[in-house]
Amino acid sequence: MKWLSILSLLSVAIVTATPIESEGAALVRRADPTGIDVSSYQPNVNWASVKASGVSFAYIKATEGTGYQNPSFSSQYTGATNAGLIRGSYHFARPDVSSGATQANYFIAHGGGWSADGITLPGALDIEYNPYGATCYGLSAASMVSWIHDFANTYHSSTGRYPVIYTTTDWWTTCTGNNSGFGSTSPLWIARYASTVGTLPAGWSYETFWQYADSGANPGDQDYFNGDAAGLKKIATG
Repeated sequence: MKWLSILSLLSVAIVTATPIESEGAALVRRADPTGIDVSSYQPNVNWASVKASGVSFAYIKATEGTGYQNPSFSSQYTGATNAGLIRGSYHFARPDVSSGATQANYFIAHGGGWSADGITLPGALDIEYNPYGATCYGLSAASMVSWIHDFANTYHSSTGRYPVIYTTTDWWTTCTGNNSGFGSTSPLWIARYASTVGTLPAGWSYETFWQYADSGANPGDQDYFNGDAAGLKKIATG
């Protein structure tokens, strides 16, 4: 997700939970639990300090493509767990190197699994700008949609949960043709570094997670959960 810091002026989109509630015509926003997401670029997180600062959840990079595992994943995941955070893992998609099913299985085998224990968030698919070449990884919109379905369906078959999809509205519109076919199954984790989430990709009426900054008081990227503490626990329970 570090690639978004390069593109921080662009809209970004990410996951599904409990939407903002309304009373009549007025929107009432609950106190959103805060979170962070980290990768090998933050190898030595002081998780006790992160927890003490008010952070409730964390996403940790596990894998990329089918040839990369975050060398800090185990210590990061264990540290977050021991500090009492609700935590999950994410996979950086490489649609140019192998199928969605192959990468979903690789992710599951190397930290991307899920269990209904109330502290494990469903695995997230980080599908966004290609840091190595063509923005859409050389795939047509139809082929990209098929790739994402292949990943999501494989993950669901193995874990019983559909993955959270992390993306930006700009990338999703450009590379999937703004496909609306995932909102009924996968929570959205939207990345947008601004004061509001902005326009969401087609198919989602609200975001579950919002990555609102690439730096802040805590390590890594800064996130909100769109709901309350009970809702956050519910998404980790299934």
